[in-house]
Amino acid sequence: MDFGISGKRALVLASSRGLGLGIATALLKEGVNVLLVGRTSEKLEANCQALNALGKGKADWVRGDISEANFVAEMVDAVKQKLGGIDILINNTGGPTPGTAEEITAEKLETFFQSMVLRVITLTGAFLPQMKEQRWGRIVTVASSGVFEPIPNLALSNTLRGALVGWSKTLSSEVAGFGITSNMLLPGRIHTDRIDELDGANAKRTGKSIEEIRSSSVKTIPAARLGTVDEFGAAGAFLCSQGASYITGTMLRVDGGAASSI
Repeated sequence: MDFGISGKRALVLASSRGLGLGIATALLKEGVNVLLVGRTSEKLEANCQALNALGKGKADWVRGDISEANFVAEMVDAVKQKLGGIDILINNTGGPTPGTAEEITAEKLETFFQSMVLRVITLTGAFLPQMKEQRWGRIVTVASSGVFEPIPNLALSNTLRGALVGWSKTLSSEVAGFGITSNMLLPGRIHTDRIDELDGANAKRTGKSIEEIRSSSVKTIPAARLGTVDEFGAAGAFLCSQGASYITGTMLRVDGGAASSI
């Protein structure tokens, strides 16, 4: 299937590893020119070398830390310099520290709000004028299955990512007439370093082994396994395709059927 986006330009946040890199890879295979963003220059450079060896779209990188106040300005400048403009924005951020709702403090809430909500919204707003002018754009915001089925011991994530749901839905109705879509992409248990870190934290908290934690979680997934980064990336690339032009304001779950809600 030809997604019809060869030659488009994409900025993919948090793409030095995991879900972000998975989406960047899937887009590049469709001929999209991708700009990777992350905090580790060595990883980003190595990723670009591997992606460019595929002979599809072109990959470049820029170091950026979404927790820093000048992040949005840096990304706007990098897109202009390295891509010449933007067609696709993948909003992807790291997750906050695990913990209960009772453990949320004002300091933690404010710190992670800046990097997980505020910068996502302001960065998107900075690119909207160009997308409107060209009457084409794709905005995909990666969140978590916790936005519709809160995940135990991830209270901060459940809280902050939920705020993006209302924003993305509202935005979708405002920009649809310009040929711009805004959708949420929600991973379930996709095997990444982040999942390993969370399983390790749960093991420490409960006194169980990581293998016990992993086995218990897999039993709750009808597909009876963890998802892969490639599968998640493919779903993200589809939401950016020409064929997905009439899909906006939605939340696409990639969870192996784990959600019990309809």
